[in-house]
Amino acid sequence: MNIKHNFDFDPTCGFSEKELLQISAPDYQPEDYVSFWEKTYKEASEIPVKIFSKEELWSPEPDIKIWEISFASWADIEIGAWIIRPEKSRGGLVQCHGYGSRVWFDITWAKEEGLTCIFPCIRGLGLSTHSEIPWETKKHVLHKIDSRDEYVLRGSVADLWQSASVLLNLFPDVKNNLNYTGSSFGGGLGALSLAWDKRFRAGYLGVPTFGNNLIRLKYKSTGSAEAQRLYMQEHPEIIDVIKYYDASLAAKHITAKVLCAPALFDPTVVPPGQFSIANALNKSNEIFIVPAGHFQDPDNQEIYDKASLKQRELFRNVK
Repeated sequence: MNIKHNFDFDPTCGFSEKELLQISAPDYQPEDYVSFWEKTYKEASEIPVKIFSKEELWSPEPDIKIWEISFASWADIEIGAWIIRPEKSRGGLVQCHGYGSRVWFDITWAKEEGLTCIFPCIRGLGLSTHSEIPWETKKHVLHKIDSRDEYVLRGSVADLWQSASVLLNLFPDVKNNLNYTGSSFGGGLGALSLAWDKRFRAGYLGVPTFGNNLIRLKYKSTGSAEAQRLYMQEHPEIIDVIKYYDASLAAKHITAKVLCAPALFDPTVVPPGQFSIANALNKSNEIFIVPAGHFQDPDNQEIYDKASLKQRELFRNVK
């Protein structure tokens, strides 16, 4: 990669595209990894849909309705979200935000693709701020990281499952075409979510994080992994917890149709972690490599546009 930058580290981590495509999921999967997540999903699926509030908002389109809602999720945490509903809906979409990005919604998927969308704010963030959960990215990712069962990412994954349950409860017609999209933080959580929730038909994982943690935490970055990397230097025992939250291990269990877009250059989410997720997916899924993630790269805009088009085609291709 010949992308010019001012970082004091190499956002490619020194890997070529050929080398990245050879990185697989780690071999440290805990013996009870699958049972841990299956139990978590079972318990989450038993949480009744309880909507606390639902307020209709102004919409710029007469045939699209928008609501701001709140509902109960894992460990009795109240989650805030937006729902966008086109008059003629052809399916559903759970969309997850990034880490540290501006948490807001847009009506693109409803307007252009006819999808009924739910945009949840993951616990502690955006509409889901909480007195006990830090909203700062590098503190949020460390919240209760010393406990496998109470680590914040466990509830974060459950928030996505409960979002799907809320959407299906309100609009049962989306059942046969339920999709997922998320990038970065949302890409990593998406892999952890899709692996165990078989209600999703298809999913998009853009520049996903939480992949292959031993590699991911080896390299310097500007993202949430940097907080974990520095914390682990003083607390090496946390590796026994984050093994359970490795998205590349989860990717091996995904049965939904997936499009994954890892980046060759990324200062925020290290590329070898991204590719470990992409390479762990079922071979019937598609990997679409982009030149850079979390970085302005106008010289390659056509490639990013093609990635966007492929995502649209994935959600349109209902059998």
